[in-house]
Amino acid sequence: MTIASSSPPSRLPRGDAERAPTTPRAARAGAGDSGGDGRLAAVFIAPAFLGFVVFLLWPTLRGIYLSFTRFNLLTPAEWVGLDNYVRMVHDPIFWDSMKVTVEYVVINIGLQTVSALAIAVLLQRLTQSALLRGIVLTPYLMSNVVAGLVWLWILDTQLGIGNEIVTALGFDRIPFLADETWAIPTIALINVWRHVGYTTLLLFAGLQAIPNDMYEAARVDGASEWRMFWRITMPLLRPVLAVVLIMTVIGSFQVFDTVAVTTAGGPANATNVLQYYIYGSAFGRFQFGYASAMSVALLVVLSAITILQYRLTRAGRSDLG
Repeated sequence: MTIASSSPPSRLPRGDAERAPTTPRAARAGAGDSGGDGRLAAVFIAPAFLGFVVFLLWPTLRGIYLSFTRFNLLTPAEWVGLDNYVRMVHDPIFWDSMKVTVEYVVINIGLQTVSALAIAVLLQRLTQSALLRGIVLTPYLMSNVVAGLVWLWILDTQLGIGNEIVTALGFDRIPFLADETWAIPTIALINVWRHVGYTTLLLFAGLQAIPNDMYEAARVDGASEWRMFWRITMPLLRPVLAVVLIMTVIGSFQVFDTVAVTTAGGPANATNVLQYYIYGSAFGRFQFGYASAMSVALLVVLSAITILQYRLTRAGRSDLG
């Protein structure tokens, strides 16, 4: 005997039918939970979004607007079109500042990345000591201003302990921060000393994600540590290394406080990096429109470099699969 069902046949698959709300009240409860989660998420996101709008989006839009004006704080902004950008293109000090900045970035990125990578690999391969990681990170806990003051005293030509060591080794005193040749490399070294610990920890975290089985298999096959570094470590660390490079390049182009504390752009504009020139134009000569135009130019340059780095280094792809 066949028993005919009075209810219509369900069109949902078995699993979906089991998960679907069985009553209209349950359906309304599910929709309410979803709406509650959305409101709760909005509450948590709101402070960060407010900070983004107030401290990043609005100043950026305001700066772009001011770059097309003549503005000195004492009178209302006067629209001048592209005059500030035309002036910037013909300003030799702007291009000299850009050249000094690029020189600093190249030295800082090269030394910092190589040093951080070497320290991170040594920490991963030789020891897992949390104490050593803390010691490596210690300089990063110091502000750039304090680090600049400390090294200004250490490297003083006449009284600094750095030059006492140099003379004890049999060399003449070196005007580290007072000579056009030495000034930018010295500032780069100061910032490498302060930031290398942070970069090291980022790379160390990336190294921890590489399975140890790969090193064990390579060791069984007779691979040396040098060969494992180039065949295993570097390819699998590439995404993390790419992100670190992007962050370091952006931070290096924004160098300011170390220069302001140690050399104030001297000697003879040898350390007049772009950020310091922008600061001097805005708050020294009250040319806020022109300073805004240079800031917008720096924003465009950094955006282009970041996109280019991201694509060339394939930062969004991992070889660890």
